[in-house]
Amino acid sequence: MKELLLVYVAYVIAAGSPGPSTMAIMSVAMGQGRRAALALAAGVITMSFVWGLIAATGLSALLARYAQALVILKIAGGLYLLWLAFKSARSALRSDDAAVSAPRERPSAKALYRRGVLMHLGNPKSVLSWLAIMTLGVGAHASMGRVATAFLGCVALGVVLFGGYALLFSTAPMVRGYARARRWIEGTLAVVFAGAGLKLLTVR
Repeated sequence: MKELLLVYVAYVIAAGSPGPSTMAIMSVAMGQGRRAALALAAGVITMSFVWGLIAATGLSALLARYAQALVILKIAGGLYLLWLAFKSARSALRSDDAAVSAPRERPSAKALYRRGVLMHLGNPKSVLSWLAIMTLGVGAHASMGRVATAFLGCVALGVVLFGGYALLFSTAPMVRGYARARRWIEGTLAVVFAGAGLKLLTVR
């Protein structure tokens, strides 16, 4: 029981701490509403589930043999995050009057879901985080039942965390706060995306 609790605490810290995915969910929730944020969160949760499944089933060892594929994935993910940084920076530089008068492009739920998937797909370090978390509390010789319990528990926590961000930051006070601090929020998001993208492109 203590081992599983350790897994869950480690996952909450890793997944719930501020990062590109959580920041994006917050921004979309405040700027575009609850449904849009939940669509984005669903994409993040889906890819998190895939990376977790890879770690839980031992496929991460197989992926390690194909280092070139992981490098390509890192480059693609880094460039995608830099693109998101550019879009956020452009929004931050737009004046509030221009933002209100300009026609607002509302991505579809499908597009936002795809964006969430791509953000997590482009970060192969997620599978390493999952692997570290599972190894930390489950161990190499744990039964399949113990591994499944740890994995499914973390998935459930991911749904609560990412979905919770979408619900919390789409409330009326948060939306009003976004309207007042839109440029600062988009600027911060640009910095977060750029930092994450450059890290993916430069860290070996």
